[in-house]
Amino acid sequence: MGNPLNKPFCMAISFPFSAIVGQDEMKLAILIAAVDPAIGGILVFGDRGTGKSTAVRALAALLPKMRAVVGCPYNSDPASPYLAEGAEAPKVPIKSHLITVPVVDLPLGATEDRVVGALDLERALSQGVKAFEPGLLARANRGFLYIDEVNLLEDHLVDLLIDVAASGENVVEREGLSVRHPARFVLVGSGNPEEGELRPQLLDRFGLSVEVKTPTDLAGRVEVVKRRDAFENDPAAFTEQWKKEDEKTRKRIVAGRSRLGAVRISDAARERAAQLCMALGTDGLRGDLTLIRAARAYAALQGDAAVTDVHFKRIAAPALRHRLRRNPLDDSGSTARVDRAVAELMGE
Repeated sequence: MGNPLNKPFCMAISFPFSAIVGQDEMKLAILIAAVDPAIGGILVFGDRGTGKSTAVRALAALLPKMRAVVGCPYNSDPASPYLAEGAEAPKVPIKSHLITVPVVDLPLGATEDRVVGALDLERALSQGVKAFEPGLLARANRGFLYIDEVNLLEDHLVDLLIDVAASGENVVEREGLSVRHPARFVLVGSGNPEEGELRPQLLDRFGLSVEVKTPTDLAGRVEVVKRRDAFENDPAAFTEQWKKEDEKTRKRIVAGRSRLGAVRISDAARERAAQLCMALGTDGLRGDLTLIRAARAYAALQGDAAVTDVHFKRIAAPALRHRLRRNPLDDSGSTARVDRAVAELMGE
């Protein structure tokens, strides 16, 4: 084996999604969000060094490419291109191309200007023109916005993200600028619960919440280290080794998207979702909606024609565990409470 220090490490290559060992709930949540982005994002909480950020960054290479308007900083869909307020529709056909679905990192130290966008100072000073320089929210439009250590995010950025996630638009009013542009993205956050809790207002915005844990079986731990070592030694060769598996997963996502609208949801299934949410005492109806959407996306991913109890059982914990109120008379964890309610309502 060659010396890895003599081999250039290509930072552009992500660890293959299919090569991630275990963490089945996390991988399923990512696939479900890829099939139906309307689910509302994913929160991944767990121990450090368990592959949380690795799985999210593997997403960009896994997703099918999307068509976007050439030169548009907001990744506009050519079927419904974004036009700035007051702008006229182009008289010539819009040029488009295929691009990788954006997965944008929002670093904890990012300023508000970096996130929402600001005045382009270079053009203002050199040309005397007030122009808008798009921020991270513009780059993330139609893609994924990833926040590592999301529970440590500053409060003013949390408030900003809540507003944008609710409206699907980013509005910038400052320094004589008045800009409104689309900002529809899947919010993905990861963190370690030991470092602090997430504000309830932002927590409720995540469609799915998954828990990841350090592998406890010897074979699993050894396999994780083995694969990571092989990747770091030769990223290109390791990625090529898993290319076929990633391609199968990509085709599964594409097929799931095409089947999504055809999956049937009966009134009985809707009642089942409502019964489960009522049994758990979830606030509002966002839990009901997310549970239905996630079950439908899971059914589409599996190639099933209709939503059944099988799908609810598989997706109930990720869809509902972060929506439960604390019960002073029940010290069991939220996952155990969801599993217990599912068992009582739907059987083991």
